[in-house]
Amino acid sequence: MPKNDRNMAPMKYLCFCFDTRGRRDSPRLDLHVIPVWARNITGRGVVVTVLDDGVEHNHTDLRANYDPAASYDLNDNDPDPFPRYDSKNQNKHGTRCAGEIAMAANNRKCGVGVAYNAALGGTVFQLGGIRMLDGPVTDSLEARALTHGLGHIDIYSASWGPVDDGRTLEGPGKLASAAFRLGTTNGRGGKGAIYVWASGNGGGSGDNCDCDGYSGSIYTLSVSSASQTQRAPWYAEQCASTIATTYSSGTVSEQKIPQIPHTRRTHLRTNGGYSHSPALTWRDVQHLVAWTSDYAPLIANPGWKMNGAGFWVNSRFGFGLLNAAALINAADPKLYQSVPPKSECTISASQQLPRRLLSGETLTLSLPSNGCEGGTDEVTYLEHVQLYLDIDYSQRGALEVVLTSPQGTDTVLLSSRPMDLSTKGFLRWPFMSVHTWGEDPRGTWRLDVVDRTGAPNRGFVKNASLVLHGTKKRPDHVTRAGGQRDYSHTTVETTGKHDDNHLMSGVRRLEEGINKLRRYLAWDSGTWQTALPNEVDYGDVTGGHGDVMNAASKSTENRRMLSEDIVPYQESFDLNAD
Repeated sequence: MPKNDRNMAPMKYLCFCFDTRGRRDSPRLDLHVIPVWARNITGRGVVVTVLDDGVEHNHTDLRANYDPAASYDLNDNDPDPFPRYDSKNQNKHGTRCAGEIAMAANNRKCGVGVAYNAALGGTVFQLGGIRMLDGPVTDSLEARALTHGLGHIDIYSASWGPVDDGRTLEGPGKLASAAFRLGTTNGRGGKGAIYVWASGNGGGSGDNCDCDGYSGSIYTLSVSSASQTQRAPWYAEQCASTIATTYSSGTVSEQKIPQIPHTRRTHLRTNGGYSHSPALTWRDVQHLVAWTSDYAPLIANPGWKMNGAGFWVNSRFGFGLLNAAALINAADPKLYQSVPPKSECTISASQQLPRRLLSGETLTLSLPSNGCEGGTDEVTYLEHVQLYLDIDYSQRGALEVVLTSPQGTDTVLLSSRPMDLSTKGFLRWPFMSVHTWGEDPRGTWRLDVVDRTGAPNRGFVKNASLVLHGTKKRPDHVTRAGGQRDYSHTTVETTGKHDDNHLMSGVRRLEEGINKLRRYLAWDSGTWQTALPNEVDYGDVTGGHGDVMNAASKSTENRRMLSEDIVPYQESFDLNAD
């Protein structure tokens, strides 16, 4: 276990055992990494490469984990991805990302990578870098980066995409698209390479990552950010393709994420995220992330909704914060079975189109679906949903697109982008959403396209089709949970002197009480509101409250948790409300 790295304490996002909060009422931050390390799961045997502006691989905190076989310089076409440093000192991002992943432990330097590798035997963790962003970036170069070392590399981590200016619409070209398909088909011995992508930094420009075809690809695991205050940072974008969230920097006054210092200057700030997982298929990894990410720490943010399969989801945060311990527990090979084969069911609205669209009007389309029942492409359990749209319009950024599933889940596939004045519209653009994950797609889908600006805009919706990605059979882990998203994994894990049977029993009862309360409560505009008032069994609610109080009385640690974490919830609602 890491013990003596200088910035270990500020790495608040790994666990709550290092409390660096300046104020006691600040949120407790935890990605539950320490319990995973305690089980000696530290990245051993995993090969990760960072697709960026290079990696300073001779750095003291990286050189032990560096893997030349997972590295290349596509800008200069040589095997060494070392960054090009100049007076502007710009090419440092790749080294920062590499540090978050694989900074060495117990060397009294900087911090510790999430997959630091304890070097306790076996194959060591291996880190590579592809230098590709320090020069012209072409479709061909992207394809080479996405498939370099495909038989060797497990995870590709990328934090780039179209310009985050609020007006660009761009995705992978033909070669890069083919590379994604090749990687997820042939990578990792046929289990599929894992592509982890940052969701974008264009929030300050009103950008929307639904217009980013890289983070919006079904093949990428798109990760967003939360700051120290458990809020979306000012630079974060929102979109329906984001699947999960991890911690990153916020305002200049907030704590930063410790990273590796390169030779020119020490940096403690980065954007984007990284996810580590066992050797599962690429689709298994996405299922497990959706199944185990935790919405509760971010519940105070607007935009949360529960979909028809019981998943809490948000356009800024996906399914919530990554929870490393829950992810590893859910992927236990003694219990977990790989998800069924993938099916794709397509629904066309071509018979209803083209139709004229004017500003101030809503164009609505109905798309009936039987989930391709009885065919080889039958889908009854949804994964991704793609909407392909052809639209000619006088101001692309004025448009908003909302898709409503048969189970009533509204998904904003596109919000307006005031800086996008393009007259090019959308040409078979694939909007992608994970918001209906787990739902049954059978029934009528509704598509609404609207321009609310009041400007004299006009155009045509020329074509629209839905592609439903999913499985014919319900995945085993869902069946074992009763068919709905299961949040019971969110039991508190403790380490050190508090890790005893008495405490853990109390903590489990505490969490059971909280979960019971949450089942009957919904967050709305900053306050707790009772949900389904005519159907709630208030005996269960008050019983859950009693469980919380009884468990909290069992130990000093539980009482501390109660005062810091539970009382704010208790004080924000009235259990005796009508």
